[in-house]
Amino acid sequence: MNEVIVSMNNISKSFPGVKALDHVKFELRSGEVMALLGENGAGKSTLMKILSGVYTRDEGTMEIFGKSYDDLTPKQAQEAGVAIIHQELNMCRHLTVTENMFLGREVKGGLSLNNAKMRKEAKKVLDDLRIDISPDQIVGDLPVSKQQMVEIAKALSINARILIMDEPTAVLTPQEIKKLFRVIRNMKEQGCSVVIITHKLNEVMEISDRVTVLRKGESIGTVNTGEVNVASLIEMMVGKKVDLSIDKKKIAEKTPLLDLDEVTVLDGEGKEALANVSFQLNSHEIVGVAGVANSGQKELCEVIAGLAKAEKGRIFFEGDNLVGKTPRDIIRLGIRMGFIPEDRLGMGLVGSMDIVHNLILKDYQNQPGIVLRRGPCIKKANKIVKDLDIQTPDIYTPVKKLSGGNVQKVLLGREIDSAPKVLITAYAVRGLDIGASYKIYDLLNEQKEKGVGVLFVGEDLDVLMDLCDRIIVLCHGEITGIVDPDEVTKEDIGLLMTGKKAQEVDE
Repeated sequence: MNEVIVSMNNISKSFPGVKALDHVKFELRSGEVMALLGENGAGKSTLMKILSGVYTRDEGTMEIFGKSYDDLTPKQAQEAGVAIIHQELNMCRHLTVTENMFLGREVKGGLSLNNAKMRKEAKKVLDDLRIDISPDQIVGDLPVSKQQMVEIAKALSINARILIMDEPTAVLTPQEIKKLFRVIRNMKEQGCSVVIITHKLNEVMEISDRVTVLRKGESIGTVNTGEVNVASLIEMMVGKKVDLSIDKKKIAEKTPLLDLDEVTVLDGEGKEALANVSFQLNSHEIVGVAGVANSGQKELCEVIAGLAKAEKGRIFFEGDNLVGKTPRDIIRLGIRMGFIPEDRLGMGLVGSMDIVHNLILKDYQNQPGIVLRRGPCIKKANKIVKDLDIQTPDIYTPVKKLSGGNVQKVLLGREIDSAPKVLITAYAVRGLDIGASYKIYDLLNEQKEKGVGVLFVGEDLDVLMDLCDRIIVLCHGEITGIVDPDEVTKEDIGLLMTGKKAQEVDE
């Protein structure tokens, strides 16, 4: 594992107004797992897009397997043995595993396709990686974790020797993560090298051999994983020590705020996205929602906020049944409910508007008279920018020009500033770096102490367990358990996420 197969030296890349990479150095050795770390805007994705041919560099040199490359194209990168798997998987869901693996490079036999040969080759790759998936299965019928395995098999079927994975464990259960890591180790045994971009440092410590850290577009260093710990990696990433403790206070004083009773929501195809969901959210508590992707989290948030129709069931907020009411009706009832949707710019903010006008959108119905007063909103905008350390040229910059993490901060700051009684958050820290994420956790705990009931939909089970008083687990739109995180393990929650009921986990 000593041969250097990728050598990138003095790599620089600029975009209008931003220097994304400034003379960065990156090396990858054969048969190793390299973790690439850095805060938002550190340049991780830009560097890997240069390696995979998506971007061209402005300066620097690059060698792959000893061959120098100038303007590398995606096709050249693939021919050089580089493949990338994005967080959003890119496959044709209606095709089989074999058809996806050979899409665009089908094997012909005379006037038709040689399906038997393609199936045989697909099965060999799957077997070599010890992936238990039939080459005849329809990809859309597979869970996300197995779809990801198909992406890996597809990459290796085109002789990829360098695999880049962006947030590969974001939507996986603990059990699925173990299977993924086993496959990655099998790849190492076959001489492949893997680069993982992730924010889950515990997983970095478990799977990686070395770690390269970028900060604000510059190289900070590369270290052997066995010689560092989580705290030292974070210090490399942010340039200072960061307290990673979440202060979860148990507050005995609670009053019911939100009560869901047998709520069912249908999706666009008339199928049950939520099925008979019942639970209660109280003041002075944070209730987490865990589940693999598309388990009903989105529909749960939207039906409470009045954005989705409840096919049946009731939703009580301080005695008022919200079912059948629009978001505007809910506001007119005087119900203060903050909602942070998964789609920030599609449902939460207007991208072409600045921070001030996005605040006005929320405040105008509460202002007296017929003339809008900009002064209070300008004051609020400045306060939110300062309190949440939002990186923006000024409060009049259109929010669509901000980074994803800063867009999230604007939305969360606006909702918290509205003094809600219930705060619904869908992936509140997605896209945020570690420092910003822990600032958000602190803000949510402050809301809890003030008596707000917080519904926190999250992806990171470690955070859910450290932050939340209770955790609701969803699978295929049903609640498989509501657990106290102090009394269960991550593995227990992972089993619930796959459909096992709470009583089965206890046995």
